[in-house]
Amino acid sequence: MAVGQPPVHKPQWFKSSYSGGNTTECLEAAFTPVVVLIRDSKRSSGPRLKVSKKAWAHFITDVPAR
Repeated sequence: MAVGQPPVHKPQWFKSSYSGGNTTECLEAAFTPVVVLIRDSKRSSGPRLKVSKKAWAHFITDVPAR
């Protein structure tokens, strides 16, 4: 059995259900085993924000439902 790095999987991105209907205000997130990645859907190859799963859970809990 070959020893090496584990396979790299591409994150599966999804759009926020609260994104604007005019597609100008869209956030996408992807869950990895270690962090949650966040990006602007208009700039998918642009910068990404990485937050811990715990920070993401606090964010989701603390943001008031609209």
